[in-house]
Amino acid sequence: MVKVSPLLVLPLVIFALLAGLFYVGMQRDNPDALPSAIKGNPAPVVEFEPMFGKPAIADADLRTGGVKLVNFWASWCAPCRAEHPNLVALAEQGLTVYGVNYKDDPGNALGFLEELGDPFSAIGVDQTGRQAIEWGVAAVPETFFLDGEGKVILRFAGPITQRALDRDIWPAVRAAQSDN
Repeated sequence: MVKVSPLLVLPLVIFALLAGLFYVGMQRDNPDALPSAIKGNPAPVVEFEPMFGKPAIADADLRTGGVKLVNFWASWCAPCRAEHPNLVALAEQGLTVYGVNYKDDPGNALGFLEELGDPFSAIGVDQTGRQAIEWGVAAVPETFFLDGEGKVILRFAGPITQRALDRDIWPAVRAAQSDN
């Protein structure tokens, strides 16, 4: 009988355990989704500084009307640049889009909007990052979808892609529209 050293079996056991964990993790509905403490709750009260002659986001804007979104972005954020055409498209399709410029240089932020277009109905400036903390923002870009009463129906972390629109965003928006 051949005696097998436990040191030879250990790598195989570790590999099998890791493969099992990866398999289970890949079976989740949306592996990119981050948990949100504010989903299902009213949006935090907003206290934004206005952005350089643009209309400022008022708290009442988030609490009335139809489905809307609040997008935290910055000009220095490459994923924000990648998602921007989708924000423009959402605004063109009639969704109210609010922007929160996060820890950004004012001139760079204006240049970003001049170059790529301004989909925002109103913009707030979060120079200190305090509002981002209130909303639970992990990193920009991050977008919150609100129903007509200002309740958070979806938190989407990362750039909004066509896949995200089809898989997560439009179903949540339609469900909230049908509830109102």
